[in-house]
Amino acid sequence: MNRDLAFPADGRLPAAPGDLRAGAAQPRGQGRMAPQTSQLDVSTVLRIVKEWRWLILAAMVLGIAGGIIATMLTTPLYRASATLEINPPRFEVVGENKDMQDSGQQSWDFVATQIGLLKSRAVAERAAQDLNLAANPAVAGTTGTLDERLQRATGVVAGSLDVATPKEGTLVNYSVTSPDPNLAAVIANGIADSFINSGLQRRYESSAYARQFLQRQISKTRADLEQSEKQLAAYAQAEGIITLQSGSSNGGGSPEAGNSLQGESLQALNEALATATARRVAAEGAYRAAAASGPTSDVNTSTQGLRQARAALEAEYSEKRTELQPDHPEMVSLRSRIDALGQQISRESAQVTSGRSNTLAQEYRAAAAAERALQSRVSGLKGEVLNLRGRSVRYAILQREVDTNRSLYDALLGRYKEIGVAGGVGTSPVSVVDRAVVPGGPFKPNLPINLLAGLGIGLILGLAGAVGLDLLRDTIRTRDDMRNKLGIACLGQIPKRVGKSEFVEELKDPGSPISEAYSSTAAALRFTTEHGAPRTLMVTSTSPSEGKSSSALSLAQNFARRGLAVLLIDADLRKPAFRGPSEDVGLTKLLTNDETILGHISPTQFENLSLLPCGTIPPNPADLLSTGRLGALLEEALMHFQMVIVDSPPVMGLADASLIAHATHNVLFVVESGRTRTRQASEALNGLEASGAHLLGGLLTKATETSGHYSYYNYRYGDLDDKRERIALIPYHQES
Repeated sequence: MNRDLAFPADGRLPAAPGDLRAGAAQPRGQGRMAPQTSQLDVSTVLRIVKEWRWLILAAMVLGIAGGIIATMLTTPLYRASATLEINPPRFEVVGENKDMQDSGQQSWDFVATQIGLLKSRAVAERAAQDLNLAANPAVAGTTGTLDERLQRATGVVAGSLDVATPKEGTLVNYSVTSPDPNLAAVIANGIADSFINSGLQRRYESSAYARQFLQRQISKTRADLEQSEKQLAAYAQAEGIITLQSGSSNGGGSPEAGNSLQGESLQALNEALATATARRVAAEGAYRAAAASGPTSDVNTSTQGLRQARAALEAEYSEKRTELQPDHPEMVSLRSRIDALGQQISRESAQVTSGRSNTLAQEYRAAAAAERALQSRVSGLKGEVLNLRGRSVRYAILQREVDTNRSLYDALLGRYKEIGVAGGVGTSPVSVVDRAVVPGGPFKPNLPINLLAGLGIGLILGLAGAVGLDLLRDTIRTRDDMRNKLGIACLGQIPKRVGKSEFVEELKDPGSPISEAYSSTAAALRFTTEHGAPRTLMVTSTSPSEGKSSSALSLAQNFARRGLAVLLIDADLRKPAFRGPSEDVGLTKLLTNDETILGHISPTQFENLSLLPCGTIPPNPADLLSTGRLGALLEEALMHFQMVIVDSPPVMGLADASLIAHATHNVLFVVESGRTRTRQASEALNGLEASGAHLLGGLLTKATETSGHYSYYNYRYGDLDDKRERIALIPYHQES
């Protein structure tokens, strides 16, 4: 076998023997991220639905079956409905011919109150009594006393009643449910009649109580009024107080109000005195004016004819004087006539003036006498009125008491009449719009609704169960789970194998899905360090059978196919996955002696890929790996190969992986999709970090679009009889 392997001239030279990690293990600063809390987003729900679709479908089928069974087992129920109209009361405004209705809020309060009364047990009990349901065995049974059966019937009526509260308007719909359609209609109509009758009875009882109360109050007030009137009359008689009837309805008045006999007289005398005084003043003025002015208009009136005659003669005398002398007989005759008329006018004026002056004097004296008489009478009545005012204080007190009792008596009589009108039998605010009729068919069970309900309940329970099982399982299924739950980058996702082709044959086919996936992972490894792909790489997993050995082989084959000299080391000293040509060569023997590594390396069926098998399974793998021999072997291998890939045992429960990780420094963590639990994987990563290893990232294996359940095989190290199939890299030929 050629021990001098040629390396391709790609710029990646073997590291110096004294520095295993030189140029290959420098991290790019990404490290392990902090795990994120899982969120139940839309994508997660869709994944859960797709993964657990059979569970959800089974739950939906069971829900539909439950709906069918519930429909078959449910007793048919019939519903009879009726409609009532509730009219808020209207009040007549006294003194005006118009109605006043309550406001909208008061009307709604009234409707709500009536709905509450309709739902009351009192209405249900009255309906049960009116319909004699206590004697119906189908409703009240046959056992117990009459009161017990009535209570059971009342409970049936109240339990079957369903009242719908209107959002607007005053129409109220209610329904009654019963296994018997005829009974449902009878109870619905009975409830309407009982509700109306109970309302009328309540109004009558309340008005009857009010009438009785008002009757007692009216009797007491009447007695008080009679007593106060008697006291008033006795006091007026004792004090000699006479009051005159006024226009008021109370039939009496107060002396201070001017309606006493003395007051009326004083008022009349005052008016007469004012008239007499005015007459006296007028007579006095006329008398004095006549005395001062001489002839008055009366004189002029009585002598007017004489003056006119004299004026005519004087005119004639003046006309003839131009022709005749004054001593002419005709002129002398005219002068005589004129003088005679003047004398006659003087005598007439004197007579008129003397008569009128006497008349005015007499009138003046009579008016003055009348005024003095009235003044004397008024002065006397003033004293009497003042005396009466002092005696009328008690009278006014008694009069106010009479007025108060009379007002209260009138108010009680008016209220008694109003209650008598409002308490009429025919003024119920509730009326029946539509009476209940016998229903034509049952409304329960409703098969379509039950099927939909069963389907919905089954879907909800199926989703809840799927989400619960998914959360309880808490495994790594997708790339996002690896990043969010473990905090490491996912370098690749390997699909689950389908078909019966050999794994090695699929690796040889570059176009197979497995080969393509590992090629993508190899490409991603080139960006994990600053100098490209790491030269030493350990591949491990949390637990056995997660695909770490297949991944180690695939990555080694992929890098070898690119022209690199790759060494694959099977470091699983408890259950090796690769078979060598002989048990005498392998890693176990190298760890126990100082032989060179080239003497134990075997070629494989892949070009540029060599294998260092495990060899004999030792009894103490951890003790062998804890020495510094493994690091020296890796440094020696890097002198002859460009890349060394180590297949490590699982991390959980073993110290082997941590010891190997400390030597190789670079770790690729393999996780089987849908199987590896988050907590176990996280603990495994913590152990690897504690060893000082650099976590390059994770590799998700056996991934499917729907992560289902996978069998968990019992893995026991050291069991030589284990029949697990090993990957045959090197065909075994018996040497001759």
